[in-house]
Amino acid sequence: MKVVQPIRDLKQLEAVKGYLRGKNKRDYLLFMVGISSALRISDILTLKVKHVWNGKKTNEFIEINEKKTGKYKRFPITKNLTKAINDYMKEYSNKNQDDYLFTSRKGVNQPISRQYAASMLNIACDMVGIHERFSTHGMRKTWGYWAFQKGISLDYICIALNHSSVAETKRYLGILQEDLDNLYLEVNL
Repeated sequence: MKVVQPIRDLKQLEAVKGYLRGKNKRDYLLFMVGISSALRISDILTLKVKHVWNGKKTNEFIEINEKKTGKYKRFPITKNLTKAINDYMKEYSNKNQDDYLFTSRKGVNQPISRQYAASMLNIACDMVGIHERFSTHGMRKTWGYWAFQKGISLDYICIALNHSSVAETKRYLGILQEDLDNLYLEVNL
């Protein structure tokens, strides 16, 4: 099994956002939720409109019980995610509070499949020149990687990802030798 990688280049991350924003608001919002929340795809696909929208405006937080762990998770909706939600709700203003956020065209009020999400993300990455394996789990890894790059403690990242240890989080994020080298150069005592 090949390991999924995070998007480590900010220009490539912005290129994926731009590609998806221009292609499909639903797919763009899925990507934005994925890179803004550290949620697993199984949790993202179960989100309903009421989790992000109160009928008039974007909620302050997303609150769920994680499918895999059963643990309660709450996180703030960022400014960038708020903008994506607002754009989405303008286009899909007929959605009810109990509708799935990422509705499939197949069936009535059914979420898109994991397979569709993975395929859509791989196509988007291919279109912008990302050749590493990405898939749906890459969104969660991207969040963790960029949290680490912004100087957030691995202890906090470990908690946000619901990992059992910091060592697990380090392996998960694929912290590279280059990152460690840069750490030494940044400290520069």
